[in-house]
Amino acid sequence: MDEILGGDQAVMLASVTPARGVVLSPVTNFGLRDRVADTLTFNSSVGGWKKLERIRRDPRAALAFHTRAHRYADRPEYVLVQGAATVSVPIADDPESLGATWERFDGPRPTGPIWDRWLRVYYTRVLVEVAVERIIVWPDLTCSGTPEVYGPSLPGPPAPQPPPAKGAGPRLDQAKAARRAGEFPDVLLGWTGSDGLPLVVPVGVTGDNPDGLVLDVPPGLVPAGGRRAGLTAHSFRKHNLGQSRHILGQSRRIHTGWLANGAQARYAPHTEVAYRLPSARLAYRVGMGVAMRVALSRSRRAGVHVL
Repeated sequence: MDEILGGDQAVMLASVTPARGVVLSPVTNFGLRDRVADTLTFNSSVGGWKKLERIRRDPRAALAFHTRAHRYADRPEYVLVQGAATVSVPIADDPESLGATWERFDGPRPTGPIWDRWLRVYYTRVLVEVAVERIIVWPDLTCSGTPEVYGPSLPGPPAPQPPPAKGAGPRLDQAKAARRAGEFPDVLLGWTGSDGLPLVVPVGVTGDNPDGLVLDVPPGLVPAGGRRAGLTAHSFRKHNLGQSRHILGQSRRIHTGWLANGAQARYAPHTEVAYRLPSARLAYRVGMGVAMRVALSRSRRAGVHVL
């Protein structure tokens, strides 16, 4: 299991919303963990201020090690880490403090006055330390079979939640959402368990109907009834350079919505954030600088000062 925690690069962060829903956001893992202190640490640019604010409001979080497409370890297991997350103060030029670890997972970074200024927000990062409470390990990436649980036993299934005031049905075009999500290699579904900690499992999108996306879910894992849930479809394009196996280019569709699981599992999308970053190195760096400036501007309009 430690090979996976230290070797996977693309992992999924699940954070809890005020209404006890879940948002799933892909993050880069740098393999930072302390087996004695039972902590696992990832970092995030301050430009990702929304997920950081969610964690500050509610520290319950989970990290899903769900794909071996970008990894140093070649193992079959799906690993879900649950715990309480703490966000550090911003660290200027965080890659400098990580040294070779940064290059191993994110590749050599450009230097010089122009790039230093352009990527300043991207390189100003916070550490998010997860105090591990439970680790769930399934035998394979489909989450089939019986998982091993390290830490407290899994609680019983959560009770259904009351539907949103605006209604539980789709608020977006579910046919388009289903078609677009089905084009991605990885689709994950997340919700809060009865202990308040997020649960995240892989799902398939098999079609749509008036109630939303029709999902193929792992047997016995998704609770019955209706609840707020997050669904994310994503792909990363890897780039190998020497001993570095890092991600260069990515596409994501991040939804919040309503999960109803009865005779079949259906997901009604309520919101969507979608973007694509190019895989060409120069275009990726230029695009990242633009994205960070847009995020910084939005944080200021929201009254959140990240720098």
